[in-house]
Amino acid sequence: MQVKETLNEGLKRGYNITVTAAELEAKVNDKLKEAQPDVEMKGFRKGKVPMALLKKQFGQRVMGEAMQEAIDGAMNDHFEKSGDRPAMQPDVKMTNEDWKEGDDVEVSMSYEALPEIPELDMSGIKLEKLVVKADDASIDEALASLAETAQDFKARKKGSKAKDGDQVVMDFVGKVDGEAFEGGSADDYPLVLGSNSFIPGFEEQLVGVKAEEEKEVTVSFPEDYQAEHLKGKEAVFSCTIKEVKEPVAAEINDEMATKFGAEDLAALKVQIGERLEAEYVGASRAVMKRGLLDALDGMVDFDLPPSLLDAEAGQIAHQLWHEDNPEVEGHDHPEIETTDEHRKLATRRVRLGLLLAELGQKASIEVTDAEMTQAIMNQARQYPGQERQFFEFVQQNQQMQQQMRAPIFEDKVVDHIAEQAEVTEKEVSKDELQKAVEKLEEE
Repeated sequence: MQVKETLNEGLKRGYNITVTAAELEAKVNDKLKEAQPDVEMKGFRKGKVPMALLKKQFGQRVMGEAMQEAIDGAMNDHFEKSGDRPAMQPDVKMTNEDWKEGDDVEVSMSYEALPEIPELDMSGIKLEKLVVKADDASIDEALASLAETAQDFKARKKGSKAKDGDQVVMDFVGKVDGEAFEGGSADDYPLVLGSNSFIPGFEEQLVGVKAEEEKEVTVSFPEDYQAEHLKGKEAVFSCTIKEVKEPVAAEINDEMATKFGAEDLAALKVQIGERLEAEYVGASRAVMKRGLLDALDGMVDFDLPPSLLDAEAGQIAHQLWHEDNPEVEGHDHPEIETTDEHRKLATRRVRLGLLLAELGQKASIEVTDAEMTQAIMNQARQYPGQERQFFEFVQQNQQMQQQMRAPIFEDKVVDHIAEQAEVTEKEVSKDELQKAVEKLEEE
């Protein structure tokens, strides 16, 4: 077997690999001999079929397997001896397309090698960790927000007209073609106008009604309505308005606290304080992580594989285009060209990605099965009622697993580096932390 270098420019590599006919034939013979004891053929005892007959019967199929194994073996030997790590799957082509049995096999292989990553002294990195305490004002603000979500309703003055957001308590009877239909009637039904809980067009017609008023509402059921016999049908609802109520924030007390699963108001305040501080820690970590990545980016400079840069720049351009054109959900759109700004951002991402991967590998950092399971469970909660299906989907999808594993690995490497860096804490206000986070989003 011969391997001849044809290209060595920057990170680009090219080689011609020749597997001689003699090597290939020897490999075929070895595979046939290995299989011979188990082969059964009419007229011969098991394991006694002559090699010449085996070669005639199975030679062509075994030749293909032997050829692939020989090429794969040559590539693996090359990477082991050279120390090269291809950035992407090598491009491998058979160059003597008119090959016939008895000829040497000639193959060209080209790839871009991953660069050598320089050693770094992490102790020289200086980081600032922003610390925010959950003070009484922040807790009270969060409590007020919770009270808004747990809103109650109180009766408006007699004769007041219902507004969007008000609650209308009413009796109603719905009819289609003059006949009442099942599920179209209710008594003392509390409907919040603007909640979109009724058929489109229903709630808008109740804006302006008053208590003790009777109102007929005419709407059409959607064509995709779940009840087959009502799809697209016009319905008339006779509504008797009993009360018009305006929304008011719930009173902040022990009773409200129990609605959120706390024993009393004091316990709810403790829970809110813990949740706020967890949010502050997460935001502070994001700010410190950006500082760490900025520091690392300024410490290293090495050649990057053009194929990785092109792929990353294209992905960035595609993502930003969709953010600017949210109405386009699929990929049926004009080709998106990458700009210098896309390539600049791609250069940073690829460089830091390769650096973090190298540092993580040297530190033997791995994502555990428990960490992956927790990540999958966290994401599965976004699909209520379908958690099991989502879990099974991820288990069977290697690409999805990689997408979920990558950020966990990156965070573990960042924590590893931060442990070696010089970190100073700085106590700041909630607003100062928020401004720091907003600055990250603008960059």
